[in-house]
Amino acid sequence: MYSQPPYILLLAGFLAAVTSGYAFSTALQQAVSDWNRNRSTRILATLRGPQLKIPFFGICAGVCVFLASGIELFGFSGKVAYAMGAPMTLLSGLLIWSQLGKILAMIEEGGSKALDLDSF
Repeated sequence: MYSQPPYILLLAGFLAAVTSGYAFSTALQQAVSDWNRNRSTRILATLRGPQLKIPFFGICAGVCVFLASGIELFGFSGKVAYAMGAPMTLLSGLLIWSQLGKILAMIEEGGSKALDLDSF
């Protein structure tokens, strides 16, 4: 009557998002430390290149599979679950990517002290 809930996809989506997040974090930290050593605006401008976009896309894909599988656990069909999970992931991903761009611009203008929230 009902198909088996997608526990394997739930775990696979979670693991894909976590491993892509680690790759994203490593690439971002390396690029920012390179920029900090050279203080070149070119490095921060190229941060939005494939070395960050590919892991970020991996995070988004993993989160989408994880969300859709979680929605399927509540009895929704796969099509409905992905129709709900994909827009949520896309919107969240776009907002996070936009915020990352703003933070990198703040770092480029004022250095790491521009992010100090306790300096009031």
